[in-house]
This record gives sequence, C-alpha cells and structure tokens, in this order.
Amino acid sequence: MNTDINTINKRLDEILEVLSKIKKEQTELINEVAKTLTETFKSGNKLLICGNGGSAADAQHIAAEFIGKFYKIDRPALPAIALNTNTSIITAIGNDFGYEMTFSRQVEGLGQKGDVFIAISTSGNSVNALEAAKLAKEKGMKVISITGEGGGKLAEVSDITIKVPSNNTPIIQNAHISILHIICEIVENKF
Repeated sequence: MNTDINTINKRLDEILEVLSKIKKEQTELINEVAKTLTETFKSGNKLLICGNGGSAADAQHIAAEFIGKFYKIDRPALPAIALNTNTSIITAIGNDFGYEMTFSRQVEGLGQKGDVFIAISTSGNSVNALEAAKLAKEKGMKVISITGEGGGKLAEVSDITIKVPSNNTPIIQNAHISILHIICEIVENKF
C-alpha cells in the first residue's frame, strides 16, 4: 500500500476514534452548550465567539451559521459576533493595547450580563482568548471554551469546557467544527 493511502487511513481512523470518544463522554456537555445558547438567544442576549488561526475561521463560520441559517431559512437571525473578523479593530487594539487584549477590549465594549462568550482554542491557552474569558466572567456572561485534551487555562475560568480528546491540532479542529455544527443544529431547531 502506498504511503499516501496509509496517511489517509491513519488520519481517518484517528478522527473516528476521537469522535467516538466525544460521543461516549461529552454528549451531555454539548447538549448543555446548545441549551445555554438557546436560552441566551430566547432571552434577547447574544453570543460573542473568538479564536486564533483555524479557530478564528471556525468562530467566523459559526457566527455566520447563527446570523444566517444552518438548515432552516424560515427562522430569525440569531445574534452572534465573531470577535476575530474586524481587522481594523484587531490591529488597532493590538497596536494600542497589545495583542493579548484583542478580544477582551471587544468583550468590554460589546458584552453584557446574560450574553455568552465562547473561546475556541486547541491548546486552551490562547492569551487573548483567556483575557476575554476572564472579563466576560466578571461581566456576568456565561463562559464556554472548546479546547483540546487538557483544556488549558481556559478550562479553569470557563463555566463549560468541551475538551476534544486529542493533542493533534488538525484532529482537534476537525472535531471542533463537528461539535459546533451539532450545536448549531440543536439551537436552530428551537426557533
């Protein structure tokens, strides 16, 4: 068998094993996040979500699913803001305050008690997401982190942490988008 086929099979097996562990161990947490977001949206509050790199793409993607649609076109837009999408805000804050404040400064300006803050981080140690999570908690927001196996420092400040049981960044990212899509579907079905 050629090495490319071996790589394909190895990675698919790894993804399936991780998703199987999530199914066995974390379905209640995933459901709790969906329930929290449903209650948040129904009460007129919003979601602030962030990540860096590939996790930034996931945050932007999920905000678009809530504002636009996941499956149902006949439901209201659900208020979600990806904090990593406005390059003017990010570069101004990074320049004037430091990169570690790129998300917390936005939480300060946009977040309110009753809102939800989600940090997506494969390591759970992204400093800018951690600083935002701390401030969100202080403001009375529900803090959720979606991380890799250890949960990192984000797990220490979060109300709910979904930890993907892997240390392999691409595998963690595959699981993150699967989890987030499931959450979108559950929430959308409530509207």
